Amino acid sequence: MDRPSDAVPGAGSAPSAEHRPIVVVVMPAYNAAKTLERTYADIPQEIVNRIILVDDVSRDETVDIARQLGLDVIIHQQNLGYGGNQKTCYRAALEQGADVVVMLHPDYQYDATRIPELVAPIVSGEKHLMLGSRFLGDPLAGGMPRWKYVSNRFLTTVENLAFGLRLSEYHTGLRAYSRRLLETIPYQLNSNDFVFDQELIAQVVAAGMGRRIGEIAVPTRYFDEASSVGFKRSVVYGLSTLRVVTRYLLHRVGVRRSPKLTARNPEPPRSAA
Repeated sequence: MDRPSDAVPGAGSAPSAEHRPIVVVVMPAYNAAKTLERTYADIPQEIVNRIILVDDVSRDETVDIARQLGLDVIIHQQNLGYGGNQKTCYRAALEQGADVVVMLHPDYQYDATRIPELVAPIVSGEKHLMLGSRFLGDPLAGGMPRWKYVSNRFLTTVENLAFGLRLSEYHTGLRAYSRRLLETIPYQLNSNDFVFDQELIAQVVAAGMGRRIGEIAVPTRYFDEASSVGFKRSVVYGLSTLRVVTRYLLHRVGVRRSPKLTARNPEPPRSAA
């Protein structure tokens, strides 16, 4: 499959009752050969219309396995990083007419069988962003290293205070987005690194869509074959997340306006019930 262009279809809204929503799963992949097949096997095919894997110049058999499984495969010519990979994922999904886009790490850390529960609030029009949270359960029992648990709790607390939300986790590799959301926020301006996810949530809040974020519980899986960011890289990620929070706060009070946080088509205020 050719690399997708920058063109994005016109703005959309929640699917009508007569229109069966198009659900596209995207997997940003890098050296996922050991876990890809297990991840794919758990995806509920009955509600998913298309599965797209974007390979970021893997050095293993990720592409070969993806093709054997019948996935739509997009191959980067050079490594663009985790955030750069997601940008390609979302452009491709929108070009395929997706009403709902599910981002799933292909490392088998997240339970893909929960996808129906994840997308249901988006299909109903209740939510624009759904997160699969490990912290609605017991991530330590699932093998999460204690230092990751502590750092995740700290960053989540800081982000909740800054964004005015009460989420249990911001740092998950299982997410679902409405088409409306992806066509509203300028995610193309975000970092190509791991902090992409946190920049995106800041954009959602800045666009007035923070109350349309929800979450469901997903079990925690840590094992040898699963990808994992090391301590040094996690420190860099944590500092980058704090910079995202600072940028959001400065933007909100008008001290330093950021193009990254300026929505293309902001969500209108919801009328009182």
